[in-house]
Amino acid sequence: MNSLPRPDEVARRQWLMQAGATLASWSMLGPALAQAVKPPAKTGEPVEIKWDDLVPKGWDPMKGLPANAGNLAILGDGDPKAQDMYNKLRDAWDNAPTVAALDGAAIKLPGYLVPLDESKAGITEFLLVPYFGACIHTPPPPANQIVLVVPGKALQGYRSMDTVWVRGTLRAARNPSPMGTSAYRLEAAVVDRYTTPVK
Repeated sequence: MNSLPRPDEVARRQWLMQAGATLASWSMLGPALAQAVKPPAKTGEPVEIKWDDLVPKGWDPMKGLPANAGNLAILGDGDPKAQDMYNKLRDAWDNAPTVAALDGAAIKLPGYLVPLDESKAGITEFLLVPYFGACIHTPPPPANQIVLVVPGKALQGYRSMDTVWVRGTLRAARNPSPMGTSAYRLEAAVVDRYTTPVK
């Protein structure tokens, strides 16, 4: 008689499959993933950056992992290799490096809001992530794709996965949270609802 997999096994398998697909696509993109960027000014008006700008040039998320890490779907839920691979991938992603040139830069970045600290006063701390569902419906992305945002004032009327623009001084500062590990931080940030930039 077949038994249904436990929820933690299903979540781990989904994470491994998604991580494998992401890592495989990154390895195909190679150097194109992280381009050398001219760092924004350390003072003055924030400069709009892209999520790829937060990834150091040449960073290889596959480095240190077995050669077959991109083919994770072949591992069974009960296979100890699956758990070992999950642990290695999570460790690599949680320790993803930052771009030193962006530390202290005035930036503007769009993304999705994942509340961390919310009260009647509003949201006082949240994660900014690059795609819908990150840290909520799917595993957290690498730490260099998560920004911890501390707004200058509590946000009223915002919900999880709302799209926003954040502006402020970016700092390289790793911070673990129940929703994911961030490698960047924006303190006293200005947060606005997302609108398409005027070209």
